[in-house]
Order: sequence, then structure tokens, then C-alpha cells
Amino acid sequence: MASGRWTTRRAEALRRAGAVLGLACALLPQAAGAADCDKPVYLTFDTGHMGVAPLIADVLSRQQVRVTFFGANERTRTGDGSLGKDWAPWWEARAAEGHEFASHTFDHVYWRADLAGEPARFRVRPSAGPAEGKDSTWSAAQYCEELGKAGDRLQQLTGKKPLPVFRAPGGKTSPRLLAAAQSCGYKHVGWAPAGFLGDELPSESASNPALLKKALREIRSGDILLAHLGIWSRKDPWAPAVLEPLITGLKDRGFCFRTLREHPDYQGWIASHGK
Repeated sequence: MASGRWTTRRAEALRRAGAVLGLACALLPQAAGAADCDKPVYLTFDTGHMGVAPLIADVLSRQQVRVTFFGANERTRTGDGSLGKDWAPWWEARAAEGHEFASHTFDHVYWRADLAGEPARFRVRPSAGPAEGKDSTWSAAQYCEELGKAGDRLQQLTGKKPLPVFRAPGGKTSPRLLAAAQSCGYKHVGWAPAGFLGDELPSESASNPALLKKALREIRSGDILLAHLGIWSRKDPWAPAVLEPLITGLKDRGFCFRTLREHPDYQGWIASHGK
């Protein structure tokens, strides 16, 4: 019996060592190139219907690109929500590959307006969850709780502490909302004008070839790039059709890919507010 317990413990130790080694190997190309990379870009993905999430993961793995995912529990084409148990293996695999994670609010809650008076209050509207499509009035504490709920769920799914940053759905914020979020440890991350990759635009007026050409022409060093894990309204999905040629095209132009943990505007904040 003692021998059996020892064998089980040894197998578990070997499994854990293998997982650590796999993560180190996955990060090696990025770490090795960090010193000589003078044209970084920061690719980020917000959640969506997740229909293209496995294909996106395949491209990122093949190209050895690490990104930052902003997670909300949105409705999905299959499964029980983008942060639900059905998608747990997908998130766990992304953590093993060395990606970073951050809050997108749990129920994909849009800021609608600041309300007058003190303390700070906001009109908000979730696009997912039990209050989907309904306006509510929230305090700063309620908004902070929503940010933390998404972060806690991401940590459960990935086993990795999310970054102390967030992205408001639609990028909609106000100075008052940003101050409220910073008071509870979250700094907002938007995107560069050229970093809006256009996957939310109608296919009829923004074709994939046109979006690819525009991105390759306009993206500059230091830009934060934005795409999604599936957009309901787009008929001709942006990913993975544009994603891989965009990555290879940017690499050919001397760009490299980094996560927001390495972004100069957020490094200090993450170091001082990460737990």
C-alpha cells in the first residue's frame, strides 16, 4: 500500500513538472526575443460567441504569439457562456500556453451615463446575464464588484491571477467611472486607432481583405490591437481568415507580439497592484 501511494505521488510530481516545463518551452521564443524587439504590438481579444475561439487558439499556438484575453460571461453558440464550465478546458489550455487574462465585466456591462450627485453612481446596461438589456443604477462599489467577479472566474478557469486591468465593453467609460475602477485596483485598457481591427464591422462594407490591408498599412509600434472571440453580427468571420496573415505580415515588417504585462503604460501599475 505504501509503495502504491509513493508511485501515485511520484506520478503526480512528474505530471506537474511536465506542465511547468511545457509552459517554459512555450514562453521561450517570446523571452528569447524580448531583448531585441524594438517594434512591439499588443494583441488583445475580448470574449464573444466563442465560435471561432478554437481556431484562434490554433493560430496563436502555431505562430507562437502570446496575447491578453479580456473575459466576460457572454452568450455563446455552444456551451453555457464564455466563462461557463463548458469552456473551462479552453481557458485552462490558454493559461498553459502563457497568455494573460483580465476582466471585461462579468455580464458584459456597458456604462451608459454618470448620474449627478455624490457618491458616484452610474447607469449601466448588461448585454448578458439575468439583467440582459435592462438599465440599472450602480454605485462605484457595485461596478468594482462586477470587475472582480469576472477576474475571480478567470482565475478559477485558468489557475492564473488576472492582470489588475480591465476593458469596459465597447470601450465606453467616463472619467468618473475610470476613477472608481482605479480606486479598487483596476486600470482601463483601450486600443490604438489603428488597433481597431474591424471584426465588429459589417462584412458587406468592410471585407476581410480590406481590413487586413488597412491593418498592415496603419499599425505602428506600441499599438494595442483589439479583436473578439466571435462577433454575432458579422457574416464573414474576421478570424481566423485575417488573423494569421495579419500576424505573419506584421512579423515580416519587424513587429513582435507582447502581452499587456509588458506594456510600458501598464508595467508599473501591474507590478504595484498585482497580488
